[in-house]
Order: sequence, then structure tokens, then C-alpha cells
Amino acid sequence: MHRHHHSENHRNDRIGWLRAAVLGANDGIISTACLMLGIAASNAGRSELLVAGVAALVAGAMSMAAGEYVSVSSQSDTENADLERERGELRDQPVAEHNELASIYVGRGLTPELATQVAQQLMSHDALSAHARDELGIHDITAARPIQAAVTSALTFSAGAALPLLTAVIAPPHLLTALLAGTSLFFLIGLGMLAAMAGGAPMLRSALRVGFWGILAMAITAGIGRIFGTII
Repeated sequence: MHRHHHSENHRNDRIGWLRAAVLGANDGIISTACLMLGIAASNAGRSELLVAGVAALVAGAMSMAAGEYVSVSSQSDTENADLERERGELRDQPVAEHNELASIYVGRGLTPELATQVAQQLMSHDALSAHARDELGIHDITAARPIQAAVTSALTFSAGAALPLLTAVIAPPHLLTALLAGTSLFFLIGLGMLAAMAGGAPMLRSALRVGFWGILAMAITAGIGRIFGTII
């Protein structure tokens, strides 16, 4: 009897780096473009605009890296503490832990007899991994990786921030504001579509969501820049 295996293309293994990459690039485009639009609307010159853009890129990349590292490190510390606690319980109360794991499988639809057998076999193979996965919800593909998240966020923020900065460098002075807003919106929508494609999500919905918030953010900051530029 031959068993035929079919391949499945799941994307859960991309959750960690995809989240950090999309968040970093999206923030890079929006924050830098909004800052530069606000300054452009206040009638500042190109040199002031470029200085502000470079400063936004450097400061934003460092802020994203530090924020992601601290946040994901906290998650990693919590996961490690839970695993250490579980390791002690497995050592001191193996029967209770076996019953706890079996009850989880019963709750998922197995009969008590089968759940007991499954729990016994999984624990004999790797008790900590079984409890980490099914009791604590800690999986290898979603485990916290602080350095990876920090580096990914910093690099993708820089890449995203470089796009409106490049537009400000090459755009004619009389079209600077319009091109900065238009290209930034185009980049945001493209990023939303790429992220949706990589994650297997609907592209149109992702593009509209990113585009809406991008337009709103740029409109508000440009309006504030115009108001303060007029007052000052």
C-alpha cells in the first residue's frame, strides 16, 4: 500500500520576521514622509527638508531597533521563565503533568483513553516540548528572537525612510510636495501588497488599509506644518 503525501505551503514560519519587516518599513515611510511633508508645507527650503529627512531616518532606525529589542526580549524572558517553571513541575509532579496534558487533548476531542496514550508517548519523547507547545502555546516558529527583530526593524525602517528622502533629492522644487506625498502613498500601498502576498492574505484589503492610514497621517502633518508655517 502506497501512501501519497501532498505538500502544503503554510506561512506561519514567516510571522516573526514578516511582522518586524512590515512594521519597520511602514513606519519608515510614514514617519519620514509625514515629517518632510510637514516641513515642506511650512515653506522650508530643500536643505532643511533633507536634514530633517536624514535625521528622521537615523533616529527612527535606532528607535525601532531599541524598541523591538526591548519588547521582544521581555517576551523571551517570559517564555524562558514559563519553560523553567514547567521544567520544575515535570521533575517534581510528573503524574500531575501527564494528567494535565491528557486533559488538554480530551478538550480537543480525543477520548480519555487515546488522550492518555498520546500524552504518555509525547512525554516519553520530549516532555518539555510537548507541554511548551500544547500547554503554554510556545512554538519554535513563533518564539521570541530579540536580535533578529531589532536588526530587521532597523534595516527595513531605513529602507522605507530612504524612499521619501530619495524623492526629495530628485524632485523639482515646484513639484516637491505633490511628488513626496504621491510617491510615499505609492510605496505604502506597494508595501501593503507585498506583505499580504508574503503572508498569503488578501492584497486589496491590505493595500487599502495601509493607504488609508498613510493618507490620513500625511494630511494631518501637512496641515499642521501649513498652520505653523503661516503663524511663524
